[in-house]
Amino acid sequence: MVTKKTFDLNILNVTDGTVKKSQALALNISEDNANYIIHRALKHQNVLAHQYTSSSKTRSEVRGGGRKPWKQKGTGRARAGSNRSPLWKGGGVIFGPKPKTMQHKLNKKEFQLALRTLLYNKKDNLFVFDSFEIGNCKTKEFLNLLKKVDKNVDKKTLVILSDANNPIQLAVRNLPKVETLLVTNLNIKALLNAQQIFLDQTTLDLINKVHCND
Repeated sequence: MVTKKTFDLNILNVTDGTVKKSQALALNISEDNANYIIHRALKHQNVLAHQYTSSSKTRSEVRGGGRKPWKQKGTGRARAGSNRSPLWKGGGVIFGPKPKTMQHKLNKKEFQLALRTLLYNKKDNLFVFDSFEIGNCKTKEFLNLLKKVDKNVDKKTLVILSDANNPIQLAVRNLPKVETLLVTNLNIKALLNAQQIFLDQTTLDLINKVHCND
């Protein structure tokens, strides 16, 4: 069952970390089958992430093996018709991998529902700043910003950006547990892995526009 849930998000001042204002965010989420819809979206993403191009050669594709290695009888050895038998070194592979096409259908509305449900589940670890303008965007300045809001980078952190050229990427790229992601590339796996999520006001508005409209 899809129900509408509304919760308040505090917009934090990027300068001193104080609460600047509060904004209500209304999300249509899945309650009864929340885990199921998130699982389907994650499975869909994992299927698309694989290429399934692994290929091995069968005995008919391995080069050689046209001549019978030895006569059928009288040698004392086991019968052999080809040196490219799967039982021989250099022979073909039995039941080896072959290129294949994997499909896992997921409707767009299902993905949007899973994303909204997961955002709602992560609401307690969602922190919104009025902007990401932190001076020269040095790593030290980003760490000082987290200290102001009593947070650290010991946890897996996801920073959602609205612009690919945002200079804050330079500030966090050498922090091993911090990942940056464009709002247009927001996905289930990144949200599941994140223990805390940071974004700015512009990004929040884009999430509301792109992912939260039915």
